[in-house]
Amino acid sequence: MTALCRDLCDRIEELAHIEMDRVLVCVAQARRRTNYGTMAKLTPLRFENGEEVGERNGRWYRCQRVMHEGREMRYLVTFYLPRFHDQVPREKLVTVVHELYHISPAFDGDIRRFAGRCHAHTGSQKNYDRHMGVLCDEYLATRPDPSLRAFLDVDADTLAARHGGIVGLKVAIPKLLPVNEA
Repeated sequence: MTALCRDLCDRIEELAHIEMDRVLVCVAQARRRTNYGTMAKLTPLRFENGEEVGERNGRWYRCQRVMHEGREMRYLVTFYLPRFHDQVPREKLVTVVHELYHISPAFDGDIRRFAGRCHAHTGSQKNYDRHMGVLCDEYLATRPDPSLRAFLDVDADTLAARHGGIVGLKVAIPKLLPVNEA
């Protein structure tokens, strides 16, 4: 998955700002095996504009730091298994692009923010999803190595049977730590 994400960032101009060495790709167990619900999520490890501390409900917090291979991560991208792998192949690719697109163009640990109330997906989830499809088509038009996304072509059971299981890094979602107000 990390190799696929790296290739997406190399080939899609709108994702070129992403440094995959500071994005940790993780897996989590989906509570139920359904065709709906969260397939994946992006966890930013900073507050708005990349600030290390932020206010929530009148209190100040710092996000717990995540280190991996000696580097501080800016983002976690978590895929919920087996739910993610049970989507059709194109939807899996759209989901990956969707999560990467949430990463701020400043790559400062914050999310990409849009004007208005729905700052994460614009005012229209439908238009956001349509744009993710366009980005997927752009990627596929560059003729990427099919082996990078071959694992997306099968469902979770088939993938596990072929490889003896599905392995991924499990990381607890970082906590918000209260900042000593003194």
